[in-house]
Amino acid sequence: MTVQAVVFDLGGVLTESPMTAFAAYEAEASLPEGLIRRLNSTDPDTNAWARYERRELDEAGFRDAFEAEAAAAGYTLDAGRVLAALAGQLRPAMIAAVGRLKHAGVPLALLSNNVAPMPRAGRLGELLGLFDAVVESSVEGIRKPEPAIYPLAVQRLSAAVGRVIEPADCAYLDDLGINLKPARSLGMHTIKVVDPDAALAELSGLTGIELR
Repeated sequence: MTVQAVVFDLGGVLTESPMTAFAAYEAEASLPEGLIRRLNSTDPDTNAWARYERRELDEAGFRDAFEAEAAAAGYTLDAGRVLAALAGQLRPAMIAAVGRLKHAGVPLALLSNNVAPMPRAGRLGELLGLFDAVVESSVEGIRKPEPAIYPLAVQRLSAAVGRVIEPADCAYLDDLGINLKPARSLGMHTIKVVDPDAALAELSGLTGIELR
């Protein structure tokens, strides 16, 4: 077993990627393909999306700022439709893998960029209950890929399980390469989730637990 703990991203890992819903809205609104992603990657530390995920903007402020960014690029869009695209469906195979890891006693953390604290009720609440530690950008005021959030997740996980966990003890799964780089620099074993089955095969090899 190469790793002793696992840290998961939420969107695009445990749930379907919002990029699919973004693309559907772009097609419906006759916007250029990939526009929303380009807006999100322009001035990535200070743009509307980054400020919203750190709770520096409320929803109304985000809508105004994001729509202004789109207008500056020459396009009109509905930021409310963009936010609605964030609600991706859970991926059953990934959720089952989390359950197997939990049953095996592997320390688990969730590290998510989000725009509001996640509810601890309903199906999402049940999922969050599987994790020993949950770190949310909207709560902490820092977000991926800001380097400080990764050791914070490891520290919270260590405190939750009552023993020291080092970054090198952890696997980290995310669907965005930009979010994986700081984790890798910290010493974590990183897995980019493009195909969930392939990601689970890689995680199985790291944990010594068959997860598919």
